[in-house]
Amino acid sequence: MMKNNPYQNFKSGFVALFGAPNTGKSTLLNRLIGEKISITSKKPQTTRNRILGVLHRPSAQLVFIDTPGVHHDKNPLNIRIVEEAISALGDVDIVMVLLDVAKPDPGSENYVIEKIKEQKRPVILALNKIDLVKKKELLAVIDKWSDIYAFHAIIPVSAKHGTQVDALVNTMENLLPNGPPFFPEDTLTDVPERFIASEMIREKVFRLTGQEIPYSSAVTIEAFKENRKTGLIKINATIHLERDSQKGIIIGKKGEKLKKIGENARIEIEKFLGTRVYLKLFVRVQKNWSKDTKAMRRLGY
Repeated sequence: MMKNNPYQNFKSGFVALFGAPNTGKSTLLNRLIGEKISITSKKPQTTRNRILGVLHRPSAQLVFIDTPGVHHDKNPLNIRIVEEAISALGDVDIVMVLLDVAKPDPGSENYVIEKIKEQKRPVILALNKIDLVKKKELLAVIDKWSDIYAFHAIIPVSAKHGTQVDALVNTMENLLPNGPPFFPEDTLTDVPERFIASEMIREKVFRLTGQEIPYSSAVTIEAFKENRKTGLIKINATIHLERDSQKGIIIGKKGEKLKKIGENARIEIEKFLGTRVYLKLFVRVQKNWSKDTKAMRRLGY
């Protein structure tokens, strides 16, 4: 006699978060799963890798893929990053396009629409940052995008404040195919803790330095060891830069800038890991690494 299938009425699937740089994709991912796993900053092109986040619901499991911002660029690193984002579209059940209604970027937005026109899967448009515009402006934006592309749904949201996020999730859940969950109930992401630690350090570099430093930096974890008796995790990390002149800027006067990056990153990592962390940062110059394919590969891109 066959046992009842516990997942007979269960839905599961993959959703790509796709859009131009700085539209709030990472903020939305963190909001959706209730945990910070994807770094954010006000600077565009903060996200460089695909980040996977899992949302568990009583009747469904939604697996989100946060992709880097899509835009035209000639820099070898950015070309590779955009290719990574576009390739994610072939692996999902739903494409969720995120646009910033407060600061439109027509060039990048048109490029995004070009890339989704070939899609045969459902495409939902999430209009983000509605807390920054008036209702009349928002209605005009909705009308505009309704005429441009036949989206399955257009849903105004605020990822920062959580406005309409439940409605967005409900719409996506209804579109998912029936099937068992892909991940156990306690899984939030498939990326290792050391990767998230490196990203949290890189986030602080983005937030605490200006000009070209954030875009010339990469972070690698050299050591990640836990003392089982004390619970303390020791992390050695290296910030890689492209020019000697950048080294002095990121270290700062009497090492103050690097110290602040380290302190802020340590607090964030401790919150994520739920334990004490000893973080030691090093700075290394690897000239023009973002234009060197082999160097990019060694640094994880």
